[in-house]
Amino acid sequence: MVTPPPRSRSAVQALLATALLAASLLAHPLSGQEGYDVHHPTAQLTQYGQQALTLCNGLFVSERNLEEIYEGELARMSRPLAPSRIRIDESTRGVEVGVGGNDPTPVMRAVWREGLGCIVLSPDQGLEDAEGLPSLPTRERHQDPETIPWPRGDRIEDAPPPSDVEIGALEAAWDWARNREAHGGHAGQETLSLLVVHRGRIVFEDYAPGIEVGTMTRTWSAAKSLAATLIGIGVDRGLLELDAPLSFEWRPDELNEYRRRHASGFDMISWEDWPPGDQAPAPDPRSRITLRHVLHMSSGLYPVDNEWGSAMGSSLCYFGGWDCGAAARDRGLVREPGALWDYENHDTLLGVLALRSALDDDEAFLRFPREALLDRLGMHHTVPGVDRFGTYVMSSQVYMNARDLARLGLLHLQEGVWEGEQVVSRDWVHFVRTPAPSTEDFGHFYGGQWWLVPDDRSELPQDAYTAAGAGGQYAIVVPSHDLVVVRRGLDRGSALSAWDLLEQVLEAFPETSPQARKFR
Repeated sequence: MVTPPPRSRSAVQALLATALLAASLLAHPLSGQEGYDVHHPTAQLTQYGQQALTLCNGLFVSERNLEEIYEGELARMSRPLAPSRIRIDESTRGVEVGVGGNDPTPVMRAVWREGLGCIVLSPDQGLEDAEGLPSLPTRERHQDPETIPWPRGDRIEDAPPPSDVEIGALEAAWDWARNREAHGGHAGQETLSLLVVHRGRIVFEDYAPGIEVGTMTRTWSAAKSLAATLIGIGVDRGLLELDAPLSFEWRPDELNEYRRRHASGFDMISWEDWPPGDQAPAPDPRSRITLRHVLHMSSGLYPVDNEWGSAMGSSLCYFGGWDCGAAARDRGLVREPGALWDYENHDTLLGVLALRSALDDDEAFLRFPREALLDRLGMHHTVPGVDRFGTYVMSSQVYMNARDLARLGLLHLQEGVWEGEQVVSRDWVHFVRTPAPSTEDFGHFYGGQWWLVPDDRSELPQDAYTAAGAGGQYAIVVPSHDLVVVRRGLDRGSALSAWDLLEQVLEAFPETSPQARKFR
């Protein structure tokens, strides 16, 4: 269980680092248990699955080569298998990991599906099963994004830099982010890109060797902020209510599985049955959990990720072929909803699952991110992934380039307005940047799936907030400075701090609001 930290800068920074590292630790086998580690076989399975997914997306979404992926994304993993133990199938765009060995871990596979990136298969599935997996046919674009001006497109006007922006200071911030050992960091903090948007205009953009404008890399938990935006659109449309109890309808495949499981005649209730229905022998205390609670990471449900790391929890649906919807519901209530902040991927997935249930149409659910948000903003370099049951794994599994992450930040900076159209309501943008009540005594560091600048970073504008993911993925929004800062990274170990990066970038801008306060 995550316990609230003392109120100090180092403690709040450590909490952010711990939460970002939580997703990263899914790559590593569970260790430190006394005696025999009974969870090691499962952790090894998810390790193979993660390598399969990383290679598949790296090759067929990011379009990087095998050497680049091993030196980049896979370098963050613990003991990835050598190329001799993998097989790449170009015909299906699939990857198999664990071939040619004599260890008991099953071969794990991931396969590309149109519009959705790569999907991890169950250990008992082969690449020939790909045709039964979800896909989302992409529509032909009527216009090349390179011909459309920023921000909807990628054409950047050739103009001198603004006179009130110190470009030299931004170049210094880029050097600070790129050469971490020379600036007090460590070699594992690897910056791929830095992009700065001021007053809607890109005023700085640079990339590490091998990374281009269109290169998509995994957002990790920065995807949670994208998920919250889509959920907010659902609330705006009346599909969901922020303070209504969560409720999920049975999908046909789930109902069939439920009937199969209970074919013996025993009328048992699984923790996955939410709500449990008329056959329940007693009220389910989880009926007190609302959408607000899960978006605040305060559901009160059992902390499976923080307790078990890579052997159980969200890693099983991320990398083991498990059903993310079932896994997110398979937890009992251990705290009063809203009382304790606990960073859990499954809380985000419960919000995504509620949106799927509210849409009540699997095809409409798959189309929803593109139709409701991505296409409207020109986010054509964003690929949200699903599990094999068609649930968006939007707590982590999204591939996106730096500019699209900047577009998401810019939408929030503009209070949900894009080119004169209200894409998501101002009320929702205010909600996600308002501190969760469960963080009140510990620095107001978290809102609705967005991180807030901690109270004790008094040298920074207190209205800043950021999407954040493992490896140092950030989209920092600073309303008082009309600023969005995007950093993409491949950090190993402790990630570069978003707030330290913001401090460097702000050297380039005049102080525009000495009273930049949190939204309350």
